[in-house]
Amino acid sequence: QGSVDCPNLEFEYGDADGHGAELAELYSYTEEPELSHNRRCFEEDFHAQAPGRRWLELARAQQKAHVMHLLDGLEVVNRDKRLRVARAILYLAQGVFGDCDNEGDVLHWSRHNSFLLYQLGTFSAFLELLNMEIENSQACSSALRKPAISLADSTELRVLLSVMYLMVENIRVEQETDPPEWKSCRETFRMELSFPVHSEEPFALLLFTMVTKFCSGHAPHFPMKKVLLLLWKVLLFTLGGFEALQAMKVRRREELGLPPLPEDSIQVVRGMRAASPPTYAIELVEQQQQQQPQQKRGHRSRRPLMKQDSLDIYNERDPFKSDEGGVDEEENDDVEGGMEGELDLMERDTIIAAMPAQRLPIERVSFPKGLPWAPKVRQKDIEHFLEASRNKFIGFTLGQDTETLIGLPRPIHESVKTLKQHKYVSISDVQIKNEEELEKCPMSLGEEEVQETPCEVLYRAMLYNLPQYMIALLKILLAAAPTSKAKTDSINILADVLPEEMPITVLQSMKLGMDVNRHKEIIVKSISALLLLLLKHLKLNHIYQFEYVSQHLVFANCIPLILKFFNQNIMSYITAKNSISVLDYPHCTVCDLPELTAESLEAGDNNQFCWRNLFSCINLLRILNKLTKWKHSRTMMLVVFKSAPILKRALKVKQAMMQLYVLKLLKIQTKYLGRQWRKSNMKTMSAIYQKVRHRMNDDWAYGNDIDARPWDFQAEECTLRANIEAFNSRRYDKPQDSEFAPVDNCLQSVLGQRLELPQDFHYSYELWLEREVFSQPIRWEELLHCQ
Repeated sequence: QGSVDCPNLEFEYGDADGHGAELAELYSYTEEPELSHNRRCFEEDFHAQAPGRRWLELARAQQKAHVMHLLDGLEVVNRDKRLRVARAILYLAQGVFGDCDNEGDVLHWSRHNSFLLYQLGTFSAFLELLNMEIENSQACSSALRKPAISLADSTELRVLLSVMYLMVENIRVEQETDPPEWKSCRETFRMELSFPVHSEEPFALLLFTMVTKFCSGHAPHFPMKKVLLLLWKVLLFTLGGFEALQAMKVRRREELGLPPLPEDSIQVVRGMRAASPPTYAIELVEQQQQQQPQQKRGHRSRRPLMKQDSLDIYNERDPFKSDEGGVDEEENDDVEGGMEGELDLMERDTIIAAMPAQRLPIERVSFPKGLPWAPKVRQKDIEHFLEASRNKFIGFTLGQDTETLIGLPRPIHESVKTLKQHKYVSISDVQIKNEEELEKCPMSLGEEEVQETPCEVLYRAMLYNLPQYMIALLKILLAAAPTSKAKTDSINILADVLPEEMPITVLQSMKLGMDVNRHKEIIVKSISALLLLLLKHLKLNHIYQFEYVSQHLVFANCIPLILKFFNQNIMSYITAKNSISVLDYPHCTVCDLPELTAESLEAGDNNQFCWRNLFSCINLLRILNKLTKWKHSRTMMLVVFKSAPILKRALKVKQAMMQLYVLKLLKIQTKYLGRQWRKSNMKTMSAIYQKVRHRMNDDWAYGNDIDARPWDFQAEECTLRANIEAFNSRRYDKPQDSEFAPVDNCLQSVLGQRLELPQDFHYSYELWLEREVFSQPIRWEELLHCQ
């Protein structure tokens, strides 16, 4: 799909999609027959207990009694009986759809039953069963022996995870009509998941362990999509979404005595409008050839390409510009060496048969006042500016002194005043400064008070296996990326979507193909969302926790992996139609299914774009920004992997938030791309000026940056790593024999201490005395010799 006819995408970014859509993504289309199986398991038991009654008609006390009866059924030893009861509970969590008339009722009863199940202790019971299933070595070994793993290998796990997911998602989502009892229930559940009472670790850690076990090949039957969706929702529930994070950030700045944020970034991004994407030379050729089908053979027009619309936010046309000539905005170094590269300028006149220039209709909008973002200045920027000014005018520098302006001309005074007006001190700056002081004076400053937040508890639990968790997530992300080629050594992420019997008709194959693609898209969505959430919360909690996770993502090749993901036709990925809406839960439970045909599958839904895919793309771009911001070594990785053409192709998507993060990534590497790139990409440069925050004195466009010294890159990462290790060992390694621990040096008290000796010591004591003391000659004279 070309960039010219791409419409503005009416997409609103948020923590997650709509409630119904999030529940629908839990199930693959292959699992659809199991819905009726769950219903049968429930009804057989329910009709025996309450003959002739419906669940919706029961009083609350009767509903509680039946749930307790079902929970008792989970205690049996027989595995098949236990599974039938678990399916009956799953039917309750799915909203007793057999008694409902429409989708709204199903979702209402699904929420009602989820709160009821939680209040009666269902989550704890299912957590025990989940632990049993994870440790079930028989299921693991039988899955390892099979040549092809299918849905049947993960039946128990899928039922357990589905119940837990429905409970977490239904309780997490707040609605205005929720009774006070539900609100208190929600807070209790959040605390239970964040601060574990019975087990040593938070629930999220168990799911992380499942991910690593799956990736190591020991448990290939784990239903990874459900595990990742549940993990993402547990993190979203316990840590908080983006709005909660913004509120926490404001509160933390107040506690530290920092000035308030210059603006609410969420609101600024929501108010942005998309820019017109840069048009590619090859696309212009195709359009002009389509517009001029009847040109005579052999007759070549000598006019060059028509000039593209300006890539700017307001599409304001310059009346003094000629419509002819000019270099089209495109780079010369495409990654795959494909046709998207710019045509040779010398040959253009002879190759291209161009029409008189025709412009697309221009949208006229009112020009807004000012730029969207307030400019920011770091302390470091003021120091660099004064260092350069003093060297120039005085001939020596004063280190980090930013107050003494003696001997500097008046304009420099004005500049420093302006810089200080826009100075921004981040929470990270304060944390780094505190950390330096704690390292310098551990005795006088004493123990640091660490707030016991859900984020802190999670980081402490994840710390020692964190590299493995990051590698495992990236392995699955690689396997789910649409650009990945099927390799024999890559992990099989389709265990919970492939049916036992492979399809035999074309229609079944098409349905399975869509199901597999949808399955991969959901995995990408959940991994990208949970990684972003983790990075953002850790950065607020402590900068070095964020840097530790970031560094392991970089070491695990996260940067080239994300670039590889974007090295595809991103418009076709965002507009992909891999959903069959009539088969989606809860629609399929209450409506009669029409007969599916190949045509109806091909047509897909009539949505302008796929919400989850656009959400995934924005998340991955935000992760890439988080990893590379202020890190020159990682910015150079973007340059080395030739990310500029890949990122510029992503500008085709007319969605303001996505374009903003693409432009940010282009901005940080512009200084390394050379003068020719900047010259032929002036439209992109102007879009960066209009949409990305300005940093005063930031020489991003011209390459004169004092920090851009390639020989410092390795040292930069090493220094960061040393700081992270010092932080982790100071805060989380609590050695008993610390050099700062008080020492008892009184002979009487040391000899008087009672020592607990092992039981077998008494039996072998005399033998030990004989061997180690009496039979050894004592050389007293050695005491007189100086060593």
